[in-house]
Amino acid sequence: MSLPVEIISLAAQVVEDLRARGETLSTAESLTAGAVSSAIVTIAGASDVFVGGTTAYRDEIKISHLGIDPALIAKHSAISEEVAVAMAQGALKSFGTTWAIGTTGVAGPNPIDGHPVGAVWVAIVGVRASNYPYLVSENLCETQLQQAPLPPLRVSLGTERKKEVGPWF
Repeated sequence: MSLPVEIISLAAQVVEDLRARGETLSTAESLTAGAVSSAIVTIAGASDVFVGGTTAYRDEIKISHLGIDPALIAKHSAISEEVAVAMAQGALKSFGTTWAIGTTGVAGPNPIDGHPVGAVWVAIVGVRASNYPYLVSENLCETQLQQAPLPPLRVSLGTERKKEVGPWF
């Protein structure tokens, strides 16, 4: 698989940032279906920092594999800040990493639970951030979805400044 240069660059920066700190990363992906993990492992030496990931597309898998409380999904829906954070926390616990990314959203073709197609929630949890959830944007293309968690992870690592205004993309 050939990735756009911007994804390769961001993934390489994340791998180097984590390697420099002796820290590790795991993922829990729904909407992105493993694309974030895939981008990271294309980088030489990623095995030094990337431990593993879970693709939890269905709610039953979020519950059984990531330990998400069914009541949380019932209350907030699977496309929510709360579930993105719970997914990342589940990956952090399951894989024993220092950082984890959780992604959830609506791929389409129809809205789900009142959330429009393209709504994307990402959460970063780890040693310096108890939870860092945010609504990335709506109507992101596949390339943007794949790289969406990487800039805020670098912010959490302290290697990139958070944008003060506007969306990540």
